[in-house]
Amino acid sequence: MDLDVLFLGTAGAVPTAQRGPAAYLVRRGGERILVDCGEGTQRQMLRSSAGLADIDLALITHFHADHVLGLPGMLKTFALRAREAPLTIHGPSGLRALIGSLDRVIGRLSYPLSLVELEPGQTLQRDGYRIEPFATDHRVASLGYALCEDIRPGRFDMEAATALGVPFGPLCGELQHGRPVTLQSGAVVTPEQVVGPPRPGRRIVFSGDTRPCAGTREASAAADLLVHEATFLEEETERAGETGHSTAIQAAQLAVDAQVTMLALTHLSTRYTGGQIRREARTVFDQTVVPRDFDVIEVPLAERGAPRLIRGDEEQTPVEAPAPAG
Repeated sequence: MDLDVLFLGTAGAVPTAQRGPAAYLVRRGGERILVDCGEGTQRQMLRSSAGLADIDLALITHFHADHVLGLPGMLKTFALRAREAPLTIHGPSGLRALIGSLDRVIGRLSYPLSLVELEPGQTLQRDGYRIEPFATDHRVASLGYALCEDIRPGRFDMEAATALGVPFGPLCGELQHGRPVTLQSGAVVTPEQVVGPPRPGRRIVFSGDTRPCAGTREASAAADLLVHEATFLEEETERAGETGHSTAIQAAQLAVDAQVTMLALTHLSTRYTGGQIRREARTVFDQTVVPRDFDVIEVPLAERGAPRLIRGDEEQTPVEAPAPAG
């Protein structure tokens, strides 16, 4: 199943001509999950390869304006397009009060809207994966989110099965699902004889706005992709701490500690270019990229390779993170 992240907004609190406020679209098979919804998100979607997708779920990390101001317009546009499918928005405590205060702006909707306030550790179980909210360290109530696929069965060894006398067909399916089978000869074949060890699913983590913290580090353990804010460079470490943000080096060190495969840095201040942020982070963690708006990071299954960054304006040309040293 395909899994990727479309970067719709990669700026910090102040947008630029090239970068909009925070918004990310996770595409898993036919599902669409929006993480944060900064001002102009629906227009960014329309300009992107995704179009204005009827999202299945929205996850809000916190309620600062640059992460939520796109919600009223998008919700209203869905209604004007006569959407009927239910939509659920998840976020920290205070979500209902926020959306309630915008009722007069949003108006009547054509579809059921559910608002669910989450606590850290309150897992959302979905079809084939789960969403795990975790505590972050910002100046207000805030959450990060980890999208974690279920563990997959091990690879089926058809050659070993044939050698044991297992015919191709339903018995192979039984073994792959962990159940022993009895052959016509009376011999019993167990899954351990023909099925490899379980394979982990993919894991994508979104930090939201945060200082470096244990919650993000633990949630990111062995993640395929960590999308982490890097509002400042190291020269502004003190200011980063005061404002509840991270530097590029702090995010990179967290990626090293958590042993992630790829680090994508976002929420860039207008003080810096993406190149400055990337160069500083790569002094600590080589597998760092700094996506621009409309870039995509594909996250294949582990046996099919590492995540890769695809530039939105370069005809889908892959941009690989540097290979690990050694």
